[in-house]
Amino acid sequence: MHNIRNFVIIAHVDHGKSTLADRFLDITGTIEKRKMQEQFLDLMPLERERGITIKMQPVRMLWHQYILNLIDTPGHVDFSYEVSRSLSAVEGAILLVDATKGVQAQTLANLRLAKLQNLVIIPAVNKIDLPSARTEAVVKELAELLEIKQEKIFRISAKQGLNVESLLEAVVEKVPPPQDRVDVPLRALIFDSAFDAHLGVVAHVRVKEGEVRQTDKLFLLGSATPAIAKEVGYFIPGREPTPALHTGEIGYIATGVKESERVRIGDTITEAQSSNVKTQSYAQALPGFKIPKPVVFVSFYPETPTDFDILREGFRKLHLQDPSFTFEQEFRDALGRGFRCGFLGVLHSEIIAERLKREFGLELVLSRPSVEYQITDTRGREFLIKSAGDWPDPSQIQQIKEPWARIEVLTPQAAFSGTLQVLESVEGMQKNVRYLGDQTAVLVYEIPLRELIQNLHDRLKSASSGLASLEYETIAMRQADLVKLDVLVAGVKREELSQVVPASKAYQEGKTLVEKLKKLLPKQLFTVPLQAALGGKIIARETIGAKRRDVTAPLYGGDVTRKRKLLDRQKEGKKELAGKARIRIPASVFLEIFRNE
Repeated sequence: MHNIRNFVIIAHVDHGKSTLADRFLDITGTIEKRKMQEQFLDLMPLERERGITIKMQPVRMLWHQYILNLIDTPGHVDFSYEVSRSLSAVEGAILLVDATKGVQAQTLANLRLAKLQNLVIIPAVNKIDLPSARTEAVVKELAELLEIKQEKIFRISAKQGLNVESLLEAVVEKVPPPQDRVDVPLRALIFDSAFDAHLGVVAHVRVKEGEVRQTDKLFLLGSATPAIAKEVGYFIPGREPTPALHTGEIGYIATGVKESERVRIGDTITEAQSSNVKTQSYAQALPGFKIPKPVVFVSFYPETPTDFDILREGFRKLHLQDPSFTFEQEFRDALGRGFRCGFLGVLHSEIIAERLKREFGLELVLSRPSVEYQITDTRGREFLIKSAGDWPDPSQIQQIKEPWARIEVLTPQAAFSGTLQVLESVEGMQKNVRYLGDQTAVLVYEIPLRELIQNLHDRLKSASSGLASLEYETIAMRQADLVKLDVLVAGVKREELSQVVPASKAYQEGKTLVEKLKKLLPKQLFTVPLQAALGGKIIARETIGAKRRDVTAPLYGGDVTRKRKLLDRQKEGKKELAGKARIRIPASVFLEIFRNE
């Protein structure tokens, strides 16, 4: 086991993790040159299109006499749970920082996670070949953060391959090998999983103790589920079967279990001591993962009601790979059956929506992202509300509380004033300002979580020319003055468009929403009024004009009364149609409102 090194690459978004992983694959000859492509470990087309890593991806590399198990991790804050799971499977981490951007918010967050796991940290500054690189300034910044000498920080260019082999040598020298625990019963930690139609649930594991061989009888401690190792193997990066997985190795075990909910991420796989579950002697479970609490809630409904079962199956399969989101069935008169889902952030919800569309062929209706509110009614009873559709009558509300977040924004000095202006425009309070090196300021604020999910990240990027970065954590529930904003389309209340907004911003929010709907909704054969209402009072209105068809075109002359008769008949037809028709809102409209709030 002394020749094994398990490590991850952690960094902020777009600091070069995937490119560095590509160079490691090149150097070790893991992938043939004719098969090599950029972002090789980003296996989903969605990852390549967006230029971000969404799913962690392990790969086994052979270099000289060493076995190197690398896990490439996501960099966005919404996928920090993926990062925390990958860190539990390794002994070391390469902390990568972009030489043009410096230390960012997620750099700090990932560093904290790695330190909690007591991992060996190997710092590296990437993209030193770019003309805009501030290599020495960023090295100084990183050295101060880690409290180490600047000479210990690697200066590399992953794209050019500059000093990358030296970094790989440092992994071998500095990352400790896994502890040798062969002569003990099997204990393997499940850090990820996938579903295979033939092999059942395939658990991605780090073998902490013992070994596992194909056909071994196994037992999953958390769900008390017996299983058989139908296949074991490594990731190269596709699945490659092998006779056995030994202590310290990262690989997969095909369990044969078809019920995805029985194979839980964070569970421990051990040897089955008995064919009878009741008489099974239980090994001690390995420390698992604390699943983070969702903070953003979105309702998903199939555009075609008959697709509900497909949507449910889609959620089950995606939840197997990503247990950090939740889903529970709900029903709305206007929409039928759907699911209320909880996510770690807005991007997280967007990615799940896009995967459902691509992988399961679903067209979806989505509600606006919201947070969870705590309501105390006039009888003193407390309950939680996740959707505007469940908002109680205002006369029954005694007190409302909403979640707040502590945000940490890193911005270069040049963009400080613009960043500060955005932060001062949201509800909240400044808690601290400090500096990293000479170029980077860290602003700490406490704000309502609803302000955070309403496009704050994009506003900060715009104000700082893309240089500011944001990291956050939820802290507490605090009192708020909120109201439910209803939206009526052609006089019909549309619950899927309802929102919970601050009372002081209700008019502006309503006006903005109906203006946006006017631009996005397709024209009908009749006039469509769009209204925002507070209680029973209309506070904003826009109107979509009717489509015009020239019904007099076939006439080549004659008295004007002939034209008037046709126009009056058209007018009566439009009036009758407006009274009967129900406006269909395309899924694309919901997605546009959802993304551009």
